[in-house]
Parts: sequence; C-alpha cells; structure tokens
Amino acid sequence: MTNNASLDAIVQNSIAEALGLDTEEVVPDATLLGDLDAESIDLLDILFRIERASGVKVKMADLTEVIQGGISDEDFADEDDVITAVGLAQLKKVLPQIDTDALAGKLVADEVLTLFTVQNLTDMVSERAGSTLAAA
Repeated sequence: MTNNASLDAIVQNSIAEALGLDTEEVVPDATLLGDLDAESIDLLDILFRIERASGVKVKMADLTEVIQGGISDEDFADEDDVITAVGLAQLKKVLPQIDTDALAGKLVADEVLTLFTVQNLTDMVSERAGSTLAAA
C-alpha cells in the first residue's frame, strides 16, 4: 500500500527522471509544460514511470477527462476554441490555482494543459490510488 508522502515522492521523482531535472526543481506549483518544459511525449513517459513505481495507472485520456469533467466539447469551449464560463468553472475545480477572471475570454482549449502543475498531477495520482484501493 502506497501512502500520500510516497506518492508525492514517486510523482516528483518520475517527473525529474523523465525531464532530466533535479528533484528540487520539481516543486508543487511548477507547471509541467511551462515551468518544467515538458512536451506531450514527456507526459507519456512521466505517466509510465508513475505507473511502474506506484502501480497507479493514469493515461493521457484520463488527464483530459478530469480536466473537462464530463462537460461536452460544445459546452467546454466555444466555436473559436475559447474556454466558456462553464469550462472555466470546471477548470477551477480541478486546477484551483488558476485565476479564472484573468483567463475569461482568453484561454483556448489547446493551452489548458499548460496550466497543469506538479501538484495537480500528484492530486490526480493520489485520487486514482485511493479509488484503486477502495475498489480492491
């Protein structure tokens, strides 16, 4: 059984190893795609490393599913791909660090993942680990 402290370390180490960083650089509020310069392929590597170290499986599709929260594409973003008020409300639930007022009318769907932090990933892995344990 994996506790939260060890899950935090697993996520931190997985990110550091995949991106060739020191673990001290992988701080909770660092964004994966912005601050840590990860690319989409790096995210796959990170998720694989997390699964291998913890047994918790998180797929790329899971990231978008959690971010979008079951809201349809049409309700999440408008025809110009700008995140709607409904979409921003959902994002605030899963990415509590974001400033929805500053992003209103400006954030496009392709940029949403750039807001995803180390802490957001850690929370998602912890939640997934809890669900796995509850189902067992």
